[in-house]
Amino acid sequence: MDPAWVGLSRVLLVRLDNLGDVLVTTPAIRAVRHSLPQAHLTLLCSPVGAQVGRLNPDIDEVIEYQAPWMDPWSQLECDPARELHLVEELRSAGFDAAIIFTSFRQSCVAAAYLCYLAGIPLRLGASVEGPGSLLTTRVKHDGDYTGEFPHEVMRSIELVASVGMQTDDLHLRLRVPEIAHHRSATILSAHAAGGPRIVVHPGCSMPARTYPTEGFGAIVDRLICDFNATVFLTGTESEAPLVRTIQDSLKSTRRSRTVSLTGTIDFATMCGLIEACDLTICSNTGPAHVSAAVGTPVVTLFALTNPPHQWSPWMVPFRQLFQDVSCRICYRRVCPYHQECLTLVPIDEIVTAAGELLNESGTERGAPEAVLGAAYERRAVCRA
Repeated sequence: MDPAWVGLSRVLLVRLDNLGDVLVTTPAIRAVRHSLPQAHLTLLCSPVGAQVGRLNPDIDEVIEYQAPWMDPWSQLECDPARELHLVEELRSAGFDAAIIFTSFRQSCVAAAYLCYLAGIPLRLGASVEGPGSLLTTRVKHDGDYTGEFPHEVMRSIELVASVGMQTDDLHLRLRVPEIAHHRSATILSAHAAGGPRIVVHPGCSMPARTYPTEGFGAIVDRLICDFNATVFLTGTESEAPLVRTIQDSLKSTRRSRTVSLTGTIDFATMCGLIEACDLTICSNTGPAHVSAAVGTPVVTLFALTNPPHQWSPWMVPFRQLFQDVSCRICYRRVCPYHQECLTLVPIDEIVTAAGELLNESGTERGAPEAVLGAAYERRAVCRA
């Protein structure tokens, strides 16, 4: 390991975006823990990401911070006191080093400046800009220049490997508390009707990535008809109207096979529920990565706003379904067209993918792919 990083006692890990982003960073965090077993590791993350951070056994402390440069749609008021307060909080904590994790197209410069102002002596990040003295170790990923982007898990692993931190355990890290296991078991026992138990999470914070509501209604109907499934519909309280619309689209006999949990369970209980169920179906959003972390097979309805191989569920059986379109990899929040990359995926194909994963009961959950590139070709379904 780089001599400057040996024996550090307090390390700040920075990941300021969403729930799934924090999850795909957990193998790299594990590498930091393996390399610095005695260090106190603090995660600086968004309030949403903090839900994952608090379930990561490698993290000792979580600091929540809504960074104004991360989400241009959050409409945070200009409040310099907020950032100055954080700088002072980080300064008083006496961190030896900061590792700033970002995805492709995200800049680490603003977070690096916070750490610089806080007097953190070692600052590691990936940057295609000229960060000057804001970073003491700057990583330039080859894919950022060639367009051959690695999976986001490997991007984070490459970052910490640049200073010699490694791990043999590349699984996502998420430990569901016993109380959450108990709560999810209680929910399942109250709705034990035979057949597979499937979590359907229809919501997504990004409109361009959200599969249409009527499509989810058709999917739920087929899951019940074809597999005699019990479907657990999850989401935030604000997504309750979306779930009600899905349920109202069903005949009463099929509606009785659905359970709405929107706004009624906490994040840890949702993780326990996903772990105990047989399959998850969702858009490209956090529960896809939760499913990967707890080893539950997942069907992702993947909008081509981002390269699909970068964000495929990691080390878990999955199907990633999309329709190839000329405007792919647009990075848009709102689709200016008609979401053809999602809406043109046939319902039959989604149900077939679900059936394949339900029938792969002998597949070891969480088994690593020997060659990730081959896995992407095998498991991603793209129609030209």
